[in-house]
Amino acid sequence: MTRLPDPSVRPAGLADQFGRVARDLRVSVTDRCNLRCTYCMPAEGLPWMPRAEMLTDEEMLRIIGLFVRDGVTQVRLTGGEPLLRRSLVDLVAGIAALEPRPKIAMTTNGVGLERVARGLKEAGLDRVNVSLDTIDSQTFTQLTRRDRLADVEAGLRAASDAGLTPVKVNAVAMRGINDDSVADVLAWCLERGYELRFIEQMPLDAQHAWDRSDMITADEIRSQLSDRWELTPLPAADRGSAPAERFLVDGGPATVGIIASVSAPFCAACDRTRLTADGQVRNCLFSNTETDLRGPLREGATDEELLALMRGEMWRKRRGHGIGDPDFVQPDRPMSAIGG
Repeated sequence: MTRLPDPSVRPAGLADQFGRVARDLRVSVTDRCNLRCTYCMPAEGLPWMPRAEMLTDEEMLRIIGLFVRDGVTQVRLTGGEPLLRRSLVDLVAGIAALEPRPKIAMTTNGVGLERVARGLKEAGLDRVNVSLDTIDSQTFTQLTRRDRLADVEAGLRAASDAGLTPVKVNAVAMRGINDDSVADVLAWCLERGYELRFIEQMPLDAQHAWDRSDMITADEIRSQLSDRWELTPLPAADRGSAPAERFLVDGGPATVGIIASVSAPFCAACDRTRLTADGQVRNCLFSNTETDLRGPLREGATDEELLALMRGEMWRKRRGHGIGDPDFVQPDRPMSAIGG
């Protein structure tokens, strides 16, 4: 990447100093979650944001609308667990009414999805990613501290039936916990028509206990899958800014993706920006700084003033997340507060 010389020649839209332009907005609609995954938070949970600090639907829609006005073409709703926001269907409908209409996706743990999948589709949600690290009930309960695997399976079926396709499954392999069953998860997804994405475990746990030496790498995952299937890499040109390297499984048409966020980061092509539930703009998942929009918005800031804050935050985006650097510092906010 080549650094652009001066903010005075900054390109239009949500550009940074290295020529990247944000097109993909990740919106955390709540920091609350109904699971207690061991790699994300302690068993007792976390102190949740006071509701008064969270953006209202109207505030969130105004900010999302400004992002869309400035070039964002996809909005992904995350959490915490987004299904815990009671107004989620109305929020989706509001985003779908924006002009130009962005694509709308959601990442969820799937608990409770069965009940609202059709309503979300009718409101304008285009597709869904469901986080599921194991298909073994005992391991699922051990990982999430909740016996809810059947609910997640029902949510996946409901999403498929509602047309929230392609239904994607996100899985994290953890050493000594579920790393011996990655091929079983893929076989399970292939049988049901779900698109699986394995993601390297990242340092975003509330406990700050992540250790790179314990991480199952993308190469290890590919090696295990290759023992059962022939994996053919899809052309790199087809990947664009997508985080997953995709492979045809036994010649296709089914595919599997592997996201090497740590061992082979895709920062050079990153087109993402993030909005937290309490109105902070973050230019990177691993950023240790953020820009407040909630305060200025509630104090009467104009659209142009808010856009200037958003653009300034993007201009400060670093070349990469720096996980491998000696001076890397894990963000204070855990994943549940930042949004996946």
